[in-house]
Order: sequence, then structure tokens, then C-alpha cells
Amino acid sequence: GHTTGPSLSNDKLYKFAYSAEVYVDRVKASLQKSAGYRFASAVDVNLLWRNPNNDDDQLVKITIRDVQVENVNERPAAKNIFKGKSTQKIIGKEYLEALQRPIVLELARGKVKNFYSYQNEPAFTQNIKRSLASLFQLQLHSGAAKEADISGKCNTTYHVRQDQVTKIKALDSCEIEKHGFTSHNQILDVSTKATSATIYVLEDSFIKSIKAEENYVFFLNSRRKTGAKIVSKQRLELKTVEAGPGLIAGKQVASIIKTLDSSYVSISLVAEPVKSECEKCPSLSERWQSIREQMYPEKLSKAEAVRSFLSFIQSIRKATKEEILQVLRSENKELIPQVVDAITAAQTPASLEAMLEFLDFKDASTSILQERFLYACGFASHPSEMLLKSLTAKFKGEIANEEIRETLVIVMGALVRKLCDKGGCKLPAVAEAKRLILNRLEKATKDDNVRMYLLALKNALLPEAIPLLLKYAESGEGQISNLAATALQRYDPSFLTKEVKKTMNRIYHQNRKVHEKTVRTTAAAIILNSNPSYMEVKNILLSIGELPQEMNKYMLSVIQDILRFEMPSSKTVRQVLKDMRAHNYDRFSKMGSSSAYSGYITRGPDVSSTYSLDILYSGSGILRRSNMNIHIFDRNAELHASQVVIEAQGLESIIAATPDEGEENLDSFAGMSAILFDVQIRPVTFFQGYGDLMSKMLSATGDPINVVKGLILLTDYSQEIQLQSGPRASVEFLGGLAIDISGGMEFSLWYRESKTSVKNRVAIFIAGNTEVDSFFMKTGMETTLEVETALDFISTVQFSQYPFLVCMQMDRVESPFRRYVTKYESLQSGRRYTARRGKAELLAGNEYPLHQENSNMCKKVFGAKSDSSSNWF
Repeated sequence: GHTTGPSLSNDKLYKFAYSAEVYVDRVKASLQKSAGYRFASAVDVNLLWRNPNNDDDQLVKITIRDVQVENVNERPAAKNIFKGKSTQKIIGKEYLEALQRPIVLELARGKVKNFYSYQNEPAFTQNIKRSLASLFQLQLHSGAAKEADISGKCNTTYHVRQDQVTKIKALDSCEIEKHGFTSHNQILDVSTKATSATIYVLEDSFIKSIKAEENYVFFLNSRRKTGAKIVSKQRLELKTVEAGPGLIAGKQVASIIKTLDSSYVSISLVAEPVKSECEKCPSLSERWQSIREQMYPEKLSKAEAVRSFLSFIQSIRKATKEEILQVLRSENKELIPQVVDAITAAQTPASLEAMLEFLDFKDASTSILQERFLYACGFASHPSEMLLKSLTAKFKGEIANEEIRETLVIVMGALVRKLCDKGGCKLPAVAEAKRLILNRLEKATKDDNVRMYLLALKNALLPEAIPLLLKYAESGEGQISNLAATALQRYDPSFLTKEVKKTMNRIYHQNRKVHEKTVRTTAAAIILNSNPSYMEVKNILLSIGELPQEMNKYMLSVIQDILRFEMPSSKTVRQVLKDMRAHNYDRFSKMGSSSAYSGYITRGPDVSSTYSLDILYSGSGILRRSNMNIHIFDRNAELHASQVVIEAQGLESIIAATPDEGEENLDSFAGMSAILFDVQIRPVTFFQGYGDLMSKMLSATGDPINVVKGLILLTDYSQEIQLQSGPRASVEFLGGLAIDISGGMEFSLWYRESKTSVKNRVAIFIAGNTEVDSFFMKTGMETTLEVETALDFISTVQFSQYPFLVCMQMDRVESPFRRYVTKYESLQSGRRYTARRGKAELLAGNEYPLHQENSNMCKKVFGAKSDSSSNWF
């Protein structure tokens, strides 16, 4: 008996019916409405030769006949792209002829030892033949093997029960040339699942039927409902066995193949890539002309601008450096920043070379474009070592504008972190950038330089930088100490050693020297957020009551927020409070206006987002720091979506108030610092020094200062897949964001009030395209999501009395949300079928409640002035 592989009878012709179907649809949809197509044919199989010394070594000839291409689902005549077209018309004469040229397999113990075909055949027909050849490969005993077939070299498991064999292929194990990329952060990325199973039914030691099914599922991690699936099904059924040609005598395979046809060559069973050329694709400048109207700055808060940005990136990725430069050099001042956003986000070697040639860092007049380029590098979705290397070289060269120099090194820090996260910490360019930042920080003497390298470390988050950050946090002056502390705050708690905790406790409790309130509260936040011990919590609680007035209130609010929002340290805090009951009342009834509050913006099945807002005042009612954060997280990852910090100091003289203890000599200053998608941006100064403050106050228009404006590519996923039925599939998800964050601070000495505002304008567009390309036709599905929204945060302070009144307002405007799905089938000749469905809804606006105390204050503030703004509440 032949136990090791299927065996064909001599002098017989096995006639099979073959079909391969492809479906593309939404993940949960039933296949009856999917886009796709069906390839059907007759397949004739006969034995040519059997090795006289080994029955299990056979040469088998396989011929495809009567090819037909048809709809996979019924289509009405008007929508049937195949109607009235012969197969020859659809596939093309030469391709059809190539398909019908037979192939020969050498099967040894059921595995394909050699696949013989014609050398110069079109890749597309060759892959269909490889697909058939792969179906004939099977073993007749249970067990696992690493096998090469059309999908690559894959881990394969066989289960054998009597006349039935099941073959399971682990698709994620397949070794095959892969093209594509994924996004840097898991929350922004796409998840995939892939399965492949083939069931064989045997009869008389040969194949009676084969059913194969391969499934690919893709979904956005941030919204699992948005996704796609590709299903590929193959069937081979034996129809009849007839008398067939006799065997060829001989001992050597090679000589028998030569006798058959001297043009036969043995080629790999692994699929070869098929490039389908784009006949009518627009050039880069044509694509740009068609979308440029959407890219004017005033239109950037619209989803349409983001859609155009994404489609432009797709064109740039196919363009040459010359084509890219042509668009850059022909555009006007208003539009070039958006062009720079897109070219940098494309992240191809050509786009990087074009940008480096176009921008001259020795020229200060183009600093706006240089900054846009640098931020787009910082937000890169899958940065290359080449990018970091190029930026390091620029940093060592001449840079006309000092702010650009700062931004450049800050962005280098962000790229170091992204490359390290992907396992690239040992790459030469990464090692060099790390060395440069650390060495220059150690040697820096000027405050501005120290600050610049600390900001770079706040992005790079290198474990080896922690000792340096501790040194600056504890012994640096005001702003520098504060910056080092906030850099430490961004590390994952697992990196914060005993040494870090000790230093933070010393800073908070001022064991060695007096520290500013801003640094002390950051130190407390680090302690409370990194699994604090019972004693650490107890000492912080005991300190409340002994602190400067507003800091007491602030720390109390932080503790209440930990309990209310059930943060990780809440258990320890509860335990300590239980034991300290005796001296609670006095300690925990503090007057003041500072506060800390966290809450959910959204809670979803896939991802949730939270906001936290904390505000610290000086004793005289002037803002010291307001800090607004938005975090997005799922079960196993987190993304710091945004942080906007407004800091002020030394402003007491304006309202003739007394500064807090230890803060008598602080220079007047106000500024804003932002983190966006895990990247720290270069801080912006509103004013520095008393003279600057006075001139700006007298001319204060209250116009907000723009902090971030531009287009960012967030989700960037692209994979090519070889289907086992022959065609290639490509899956692309692109998600972009147009963002405009501005902030401002205004004083009214008349009303004795100040107002701080942060406005976030955002438009998001996500586009997924899943396509199966069979050369003669394409079928697929496009899915889009779009939303436009705005989040405003305003805090108003009236300091005509103590405790002064503070009203905080956080609002999200009503937001349009639209989603569409388009399925399509199209022939190379241009005939196309599409079906589109969509849904638009309005997400209600929301006034975030913050806390009760705040609502009461707002009533007072707006009751005091019968001002138009009282209708906020």
C-alpha cells in the first residue's frame, strides 16, 4: 500500500471541475452581498511517469481547460461587468493561451519536489498554476511539517482520519517576500487574523475532492467595527475517470521532462510578485491640482482637507524626487506648509531627499516651513534610520534660526524613542543621536541649551538619562528643575527606581532646599503614580496643612481625584486615611481655588479616552500652572494624545499683590507647552520679563497664540498578501488628522479678572482600502470614517476677593460623524460596478461637568457680571 502520498493509476485521465472564488466585505457581513468574482475551469490530470525504483516518485501532468470568469454573486444584467464578454475578451488572448499550457509536477511522498512550467510566462498565469500545484501537495499521515507552496514556506499541520485529510496552514509563519508597514502606536494600528484550511477526500488512493478556504480579517484597533475581510475559496471535484495516455519509460526525471518539451524549467512554487501598472493614473502635479482648493489654512478644520491630504500622500509615495520638487517649487506661501506636511508624512526615500534639498536651514526666512517639516518628522508613523541620520547631520551643520535648532533636537529625541520602541536602539544612527543629546547636555552651560536637551530627553525617554534628569530636577533653577521633573513624569513607572522615588520625596518635602510649587507638585504626582509605599502616602497626607495656602488645596484635590477616579494608588491612600482618622478634619477642610480633576471623555468597547485637568494658583490668585491632558488607551496600550500646559510666574506685581514665599525673585513669565501624540513640542512664550508683559498687556487683543497647526498622518498601515488561489491582495488603512490648537491669556484690570483659554479644533478622516488584484480585474472595498469636532477649555479667575472665584469650562461642540462603505468590481477595460452605503449622524455636544465646587463658582462668577457668557450654565 502507498501510505506516504496519493497515487495515480496508470493509463487514466482524471477529469476535475475547478473553481476559485474571492470575496471582499465588512468583517461581520454575510458573503451573499460581497464584492468578488469566480474563476472556473476544467482541470485534466494524468500520470506521465513513475520511478521504477520508488513507487512514491511520480510525474503528473495538469492541464487547465474551458476557463470562465463570472460573478461570485448574482448581479442584475445592468450591473454585470462580465455581461456579453467572452473569457478571451476579459483575460486577453495571450494570457488565456498561457493558462492552458500544461504544467508538470514531480510528486515525492505527496510533496511537490519540482514544479515544471515555462520560464517567460506572465506572473499572473504562473501564480494560478502554482495555486493548483499547491492543492495537489499533501501527506497521508498526521503530523506537522514546514512546507513550501504558493504562500511561501509555512508551518503546516495535517490531521488524517480514514479517507479524509485536513491541512492547516499557519499563515503568519509563512516566509515570503513581504512589503508594507504598520503604525508606530498600537492604538492607531490595525490588527489582523488569518486562517487557512484545506479538506481532502480520497478514493482509491487518489483525490476525490478538495475544498480550501483562506480568510483574512483586518480591523482598526481604535474602532473594531471598522475593518475588512478577504475570503478565498477553492474547490476541485473529480467528475470522471477515463482511459488516458500511457506512461513514458525512463529512469531520469530530467530526460523525461526534456522529451516532453525542452522549454520546461523547474521553478519555485512560491508565488512571484505581480506588478499591475497604472495606465490612467494622474501625475503628482495633476493630483495636487485636483485637491489644492481643500488645503487652504482656513479649510483645515474640515474632514475634506484630511481626505485630500491622505490621497496626496498616496500619490507622493509613487512619485520621484523631481516630481515632488516640482510641486514644492510652484506653490504659494499659503499652501506650501500643507504640502510639506504631506511630503514628509509620505516617508519614502524620494520624499525625504526632496525635502532636504528644498529646505535651507541656513536661511531664516523659511523657518515656518522648516518647523512644519520637523514636526511632521516627529510624528512619523514608521520612521527610518535614514531620517534620524539626516536630521543629526543637519543639527551639526549651520542653522540660522535658534528656535529651529531647538525644535530639531527635540524631534531627534522623539525619533530615538520611536526607533528604540521598534527594537532599533542599537542602530548606528540611534546610538549617535543618543550620545549627542546626552554628551551635550552634560557639557551645556547656558540655560537655553540645557532646556533644549532636556526637552529632547523628555521625548527620547532613555533609561540611561534618568540620573541626569534627577540631578537637574533637584539642583536646577526654577524652569529647568521643573522641566527635568516633567520629563521624569513621562517615563513608565517601571523605570522609576528607588533612587528616583527618594529624590522626588526630597524635592516634595524640601529636605535639601526650597523648591517652587510647580516642581513640588510634579514630584508628588510622580510618587503617587508609581506604586507608592504606605509611608510615602502617609508623609504626603501629613504635609497637607503645612504647605503654602493654594498648594494645600491643590494636593488635597489630587488625593480626592485619586480616590474618586479609582487610580492605581487609591487602595494605599484609603488604607492610610483609615489609620489617620484622628487628625483629618482640620487638614482636609482647606480653603483655596486650586484643583485637580479627571474624567472620561469616551468609554467604548475598544478604546476609552480620559481627560485630566489640574490648576495651581499662587496665593494671590494668579495662575501658576494649568495642565490639561487627554489620554487614549485600550486593554494593552496607551497614547498620550495631548497635553497643554500654561505656566505663569512673577505676575503678582501687576495686581500689586505679595508673591508666595520663595517666589519673590521670579522673573515675570508666561508660556505654553504642548505634547501631541506622545511628542513634546517646543514650548511657546507669551511674554518674558516685566517690560514685555506690560507692552503686551496694554496692546492685548486677547488673540490666541497658535501652538500647533497642521496635518498629521496617524494610522499608516499597508500590507500585501499573496492569496493561495493565485491573486495578490493589498490592504491599506490611512488615518489623518487636521489639528489647530491655540491658547491665550488675557487680563482685565478693570474687572480684576484673567482668562486663560485653550481651543482644540480637530478633523479626522480614516480611509481603508482592501483590494484583490487579479490582473484582468480588481475587486475590493473602500471604507471611510470622518468626524469634525472642537474641544474648548476656558478658565476665568476673579481676584477681587479671597478666596478668589475660578470658573472652568470644558465644552465639546456638536460633531458630525459620517461613515461610508463602497464595494466595487472592475475590469481592466474600465467597466466597473460599485455599491455604496453610508450613514451620517450628529454626535451631541457635551459640557463636561468637572466638579460640583466648580459649577457653584461658575454661577457666582457669571452672576456677578450679567455678562453674555452667563448663558454657558
